[in-house]
Amino acid sequence: MQTDTFKDKVVIVTGGANGIGRCIADEFRKEGAVVYVIDKQEGEHFVGDISKKEVLETFASEVLSKHNKVDVIINNALPLMKGIDECSYEEFQYALSVGVTAPFYLVKLFMPHLAEGASIINISSSRDRMSQPQTESYTAAKGGIAALTHALAVSLS
Repeated sequence: MQTDTFKDKVVIVTGGANGIGRCIADEFRKEGAVVYVIDKQEGEHFVGDISKKEVLETFASEVLSKHNKVDVIINNALPLMKGIDECSYEEFQYALSVGVTAPFYLVKLFMPHLAEGASIINISSSRDRMSQPQTESYTAAKGGIAALTHALAVSLS
């Protein structure tokens, strides 16, 4: 059942092609929002790798060419999960790019267009405090997003 709770609200969801991200996007649509998904998986959304600066810039330009404001940004994309035994330097950098750098840069790109009372929701994990073996890339990214969330809250309040 669709309602108008988020009618005319513009919502951004990273990693919204499947799983939690898709559920988030679908629920916002049911509430009347205009939802823009970016995901590296093929589909009927903006397809691109958020670890790449140019992809984020193109995505933001596309959204802003259609709307002059953004009401909600949900940074949900899943960072790579590899551990100290198998994770290469490049893979670790990729996990941090997806999990921390991309959320930072998306907020920076959309910041001048955030609507009054806009929300930024960063999906973290208890892994940043309670790790499991061989999850260092994911754990570091989730710890980074938790710290970034606090810093953004202070800077944007």
